Amino acid sequence: MFTVPPFATVACWITLEHFDGSFLNMARAMYEMGFLQFLAQFGPSPSPPLQVVGGYAVWVLFQAALYTILPGKSKGQLTPAGNLLEYWTNGLLALVCTIILASGLHFYKVVDLGLVAENWEGLLVTFNMYGLALTVVAFLKAHYAPSHSADRKFSGSMMYDILMGIELNPRFSTNWDWKLFHNGRPGIIGWVLINASFTIAQYRRFGHVTNSIIIVDILQALYIVDFFVNESWYTRTIDIALDHFGFYLAWGSGAFLPTMYTLQAQYLSRHDVQLPSAVAALVLAVGLGGYALFRSVNEQKDLARRTKGDCKIWGKKPNFKRCTFTTTDGQKHESLLLLSGWWGLARHANYTGDLLISYAMCAACGMGNFLPWTYAVIMTSVLVHRCYRDEQSCRAKYGTQWDEYCAQVPWRLVPGVW
Repeated sequence: MFTVPPFATVACWITLEHFDGSFLNMARAMYEMGFLQFLAQFGPSPSPPLQVVGGYAVWVLFQAALYTILPGKSKGQLTPAGNLLEYWTNGLLALVCTIILASGLHFYKVVDLGLVAENWEGLLVTFNMYGLALTVVAFLKAHYAPSHSADRKFSGSMMYDILMGIELNPRFSTNWDWKLFHNGRPGIIGWVLINASFTIAQYRRFGHVTNSIIIVDILQALYIVDFFVNESWYTRTIDIALDHFGFYLAWGSGAFLPTMYTLQAQYLSRHDVQLPSAVAALVLAVGLGGYALFRSVNEQKDLARRTKGDCKIWGKKPNFKRCTFTTTDGQKHESLLLLSGWWGLARHANYTGDLLISYAMCAACGMGNFLPWTYAVIMTSVLVHRCYRDEQSCRAKYGTQWDEYCAQVPWRLVPGVW
């Protein structure tokens, strides 16, 4: 986990830069040359230009400033130690401010957005350096300056603690949450500008913009806007409510997200994929349908919890299972587990919608190379693994009540399949 994912980010860049997007040709060259010689010849420079490092530092500090000064707060979910924390959930405002400023700077030729794509090699290395540094700082902070000591988790293995994190909510002061900031701001807001930069790169390379990259831009922009519109909801998801802040989230949000989640735009900036109109319409429809499912599933759960079950889902009063749980401070609490709507069909139907969006994004790139499809593989692996982690957590939280719920809703993702 400490070596393969970082190399994967580098391998994808090498494949695009030197092997025209072909994993097969890249793997053959690595096998014939040997790993170290291959990396020495084709790998990115380990010392990124100072202007690239400086530019990224300015970017992170700018997002930190927006996170700090823009209005908008939400309460999260009770932590295992019984803490109910507030979060700065001003991401939508930060996104709008960033897009307006970036568009203005590009339009008036102060900063060329195409520079992101042009300096991608240096940014790739910088992202990895930042993610690794953040991991080390988070590990040290958890030991010597924890924000909420009772919510720390020690596994007994230093390597595992570095990987999955010790602190649940490392913070500056009261509300400046490291995890929410890094999960959402430099990476996800940056995702919009990265896609824009590679779209510009495609135009400069081919003299036109393809419908394939437009579909990718639309679906990913929709995904990003939805994330920030529902940022307060995100504070109650597994990433914020359960996962601790270690390499998995620190390096993941700092390096993996901006490099691997943007693979479709990177690929299409170099490949002139123009889909037939009917195929383009179908791919876009699948992606939008996946988004509609994703949003509908989450809204049903939020509605039921917000109204304590006094609502209608699909025109009927919902059925639900009332479960109790106890936090480490000895306090008892209650949750509602839906048995109606999408949640009566599958325990993680929201992930099903997420996967439909992911596969549509990849399908927009055509079938010429496997590389842009790695995003779908990654999302499938992450979400299937998350199903297991989420259910393990729920079983620990609710005990036999969770087993009773699973007996009533036996399917995880797709009814009748799994």
